[in-house]
Amino acid sequence: MSDTARTLSGRRILVVEDEYMIAMQVKRWLHDAGAEVIGPVPSVLQALPLIGQVPLDAAVLDINLGFGGTAFPIADRLHDFGVPHLFATAEHRIADGAAYGDRTVLPKPFQAEELVQAVAKLVARHHQSSEQAISPDQEP
Repeated sequence: MSDTARTLSGRRILVVEDEYMIAMQVKRWLHDAGAEVIGPVPSVLQALPLIGQVPLDAAVLDINLGFGGTAFPIADRLHDFGVPHLFATAEHRIADGAAYGDRTVLPKPFQAEELVQAVAKLVARHHQSSEQAISPDQEP
């Protein structure tokens, strides 16, 4: 993990994962990369109140959250708040519709470096597009 150490320093990352061991591993990897991990939480009911309550730089979502639940309502809320997110999932078919087809997908199983690099790229792209949205005569 030395190549990714501190890559996400100071970034707040929401983790939504219902598998305890995976959630703890993802949390550790992100923490080792310098992120402040929000959660992990295993459900839509626990994740939704965190969005908007805590400033987030990005989120990592498992799609299937057990008992037939999915992370799609969380993804929708994150989108509404302008928070970039990716799906870290074994579910390779994202959705029947095209609504989520543009989201980054990190297929399970993945390694620490893959996760940290994917989240770092997501944050960088979002930061870059936010800077470009500011017109030249405005101060950042």
